[in-house]
Amino acid sequence: MQNLFGMFIHWGIYAQTEDQEQVLNVRDMAHADYERLASTFNPVAYDPDDWAARAVRAGMKYICFTTKHHDGFCMWDTKETDYNIMHTPYGRDVLAMLADACRRHGLKLSLYYSLPDWHEPCAYNPASTHQWKATHPELSDTVAYRDFVRRQITELLTNYGPIYTLFWDIPPHIDDPSMNAYVRSLQPEILINDRGYDAGDFSTPERRVPEGGRFTRRTEACQSVGVQSWGYRRDEDYFTPRYLLFSIDRTMAMGGSYLLNVGPTAEGRIPPESCAILSRVGEWYNKMEGTLEDTEAEEMDYEIRANPMMQGDACLAVKKNGKTYLHFPAGLISTSVYLHKYPGLPRAVRLMNTGAPLPFGLAFPPSERDKNGRGLGPFLRISEIPADREPLLTEPPVLEIIW
Repeated sequence: MQNLFGMFIHWGIYAQTEDQEQVLNVRDMAHADYERLASTFNPVAYDPDDWAARAVRAGMKYICFTTKHHDGFCMWDTKETDYNIMHTPYGRDVLAMLADACRRHGLKLSLYYSLPDWHEPCAYNPASTHQWKATHPELSDTVAYRDFVRRQITELLTNYGPIYTLFWDIPPHIDDPSMNAYVRSLQPEILINDRGYDAGDFSTPERRVPEGGRFTRRTEACQSVGVQSWGYRRDEDYFTPRYLLFSIDRTMAMGGSYLLNVGPTAEGRIPPESCAILSRVGEWYNKMEGTLEDTEAEEMDYEIRANPMMQGDACLAVKKNGKTYLHFPAGLISTSVYLHKYPGLPRAVRLMNTGAPLPFGLAFPPSERDKNGRGLGPFLRISEIPADREPLLTEPPVLEIIW
């Protein structure tokens, strides 16, 4: 699994409520009232090429789409239930349209599939969570439901071309490796997350910024532009672009992928606030010139000080194509960076955020001494970093070193 930047899309009939994707649960709506939303769902402004183009401009390489969320409504032409997009006033397979758009724009397609299903009668699973709105708990049959899931997965993995990843949601706490084995029989190259019937291929931290150094397992972190919701919410609270940029930088510098979610409106439009965030994220991401993707861990411990008085792991060092990249996902509080260990003098140092070259040389900072007061050094000093000016006030600094 490459560590790539992707777009997550939560979209369904719940967008009409302008509340969130779990409104049936959160508002404790009556099933009959909620399911009537299918009779009015008509996203006449849906333009998957616009979605794909926005993803590309933001630097994203794939789209992960919610084929079915917990409400059980299916956003593709499934033959397993009438509770699907074909039985709405819109009456078109939005997933097929998105798959075609992804191919036109050179994007990979990933599919999200919820294991909780509040519509399918046999779906109730007492071992799992997100179950209380199930329609018929007394009809629970986890074996029959897995058969239903297999039939739907067959449709999803045979009718829409190559699928990059499968995002199961909500662990069922049922150990059944045959489910993922079946998925791989349909799409041998697919990667599967850890929220299904076994450990899968990759981990999925959600709504949090990972700590530490390099990931020890394939990882795809996910976050939404909205603080309160993944689906469209009219009066949403939005994360600042600064927060999201620093989150993306830390996750990808640790070797992980990052899915940034938007929730389209009932008409099929990505809200303007979300579009503005995507644009700002893309402005920064594209300045990185692909150096966040397909990196390797840097073997050398440079013992980096973001200023002469600071120890610790305030920097994440990675390498790509023979170059070293220093990421500062907590930002900088000084105009210089010191490397205690280094292979020699660089040939060049560049601030990726601006493209500007940075001066460097050997230095003996007076603050760096051993316990006897003897000076340590020489250090490699990279200086004149504009840490107190834009763009570094609102985006994570990244330094490129060519040795």
